[in-house]
Amino acid sequence: MPVEPSADRQAADLIIFGGTGDLSMRKLLPALYHCDRDGRLADETRIIAMSRGGLGDSDFRGKVDAEVRPALGDPEGWDRFARRLHHVSIDIGGPAAPAGWDALAALLAGHEDRDRIFYLASPPMTFGPFCHGAQEAGLVTPRSRVVLEKPLGRDLASAQAINDEVGAIFEERQIFRIDHYLGKETVQNLLVLRFANAFLEPIWNSLWIDHVQITASETVGTPGRRGYYDHAGALRDMVQNHLLNLLCLVAMEPPAHNDREAVRDEKVKVLQALRPIVGSEVDRFTVRGQYTEGTTATAAGDVTVPGYLDEPDSTRPTPASQRVETFAAVRAEVKNWRWAGVPFYLRTGKRLPTRRSEIVVQFKEVPHAIFPGAAPNRLVLRLQPSEGIELCLMAKEPGAGDVTLRPVPLSLSFAETFQSRVPDAYERLLMDVLSGNPTLFMRRDEVEAAWRWIDPIIAHWDGSAMLPEPYPAGTAGPAGAHELLARSDRTWHEEAPQ
Repeated sequence: MPVEPSADRQAADLIIFGGTGDLSMRKLLPALYHCDRDGRLADETRIIAMSRGGLGDSDFRGKVDAEVRPALGDPEGWDRFARRLHHVSIDIGGPAAPAGWDALAALLAGHEDRDRIFYLASPPMTFGPFCHGAQEAGLVTPRSRVVLEKPLGRDLASAQAINDEVGAIFEERQIFRIDHYLGKETVQNLLVLRFANAFLEPIWNSLWIDHVQITASETVGTPGRRGYYDHAGALRDMVQNHLLNLLCLVAMEPPAHNDREAVRDEKVKVLQALRPIVGSEVDRFTVRGQYTEGTTATAAGDVTVPGYLDEPDSTRPTPASQRVETFAAVRAEVKNWRWAGVPFYLRTGKRLPTRRSEIVVQFKEVPHAIFPGAAPNRLVLRLQPSEGIELCLMAKEPGAGDVTLRPVPLSLSFAETFQSRVPDAYERLLMDVLSGNPTLFMRRDEVEAAWRWIDPIIAHWDGSAMLPEPYPAGTAGPAGAHELLARSDRTWHEEAPQ
């Protein structure tokens, strides 16, 4: 049941730049409501949205009431949450910007002893200007923190430039680079599964594991977003951050302590151990595709959807549109003693048959099979749509006569097992920001190490005359993705015998 806010929580001012945008309305404000409902926000904590909307406090509260509240059903404690909401109008870089900073300064005046969180739910090009504007307005205090949404730049050089700009205002300990995948319950449980269970760690290496698959597939396309996606693509949008973060958590060594820096130290070591993919190797170890018109399943039945170049409500296609990938697959290798010879297959795409994110750890076959039909064990960690863990073992079917084997899953569904609502990833991460815990956030050297590995792939694709391989919407991606595994007699998880 919802509870009243806890009196021992430290009051904070959370300023969301881009506070009327899609991320804020769909993710941040609902997450903050749930934190408030569960008593995790101090009584005096305020949520201050900043945007060019020209809204007053009451207008903003009305907008949130109309757009956020219906998705929450019948929210308890809504009036208390609504009283936390404020709005300040500002146009960064515009002639009226000083008035916006003055209005925010007036709202924050007298509360310099509070934690002050600047959440930049805006394009990365605004990160530096916002931080400089906040400093010039005298709003950055020793108790301030700044949260940066991904993507952090388009390549290593732009990421370094952003880090330099923000780092000129905030110390590294004050900068929280967010990846919402790291707040998912399954990701948290991956660390517990590995480091709190004695049976698993001895086999978590190349002697017992054949390969690892990390997949993030979406059924949606990019209607209305081609202008953004032309400059991003699947590799930048998903692989450089989300999938590489998951790879690091699977492959990292046990940290000496479960503290804020030890975990991040081990993640950086994994990125530094990734075998570079350069030159002609890019064609061998990566696949890129772009969806064309096809049929996709919906609740109302199968429907025909347009290809990427024909998505409605988007800017007109350009030569860049023809070259951007909506699907990317990469065969990565971690060159160290634990993982030598174990491929990590990373895959993401739009307009695929199902929406799911998962990590599949495929174990090797038993060294000497005395039962016919034995299949290798498999550990599946589901991040979405329903978070949980599944360990696939071989078991004998009941009955007399010949021994017949069948794969049997041992499943853990967090919602069913713990009989509680599984919190959204942003809830966990927002509370970590408010408490000043950076463990699940990316450090500067981690971000730049990821770009350093990704950049040669992007450079080769940009310099190639080849276009992304087409695949019909609603299918499992381009044929090259299947060939990527088939060359070593492997298949993607959904294609393997179950």
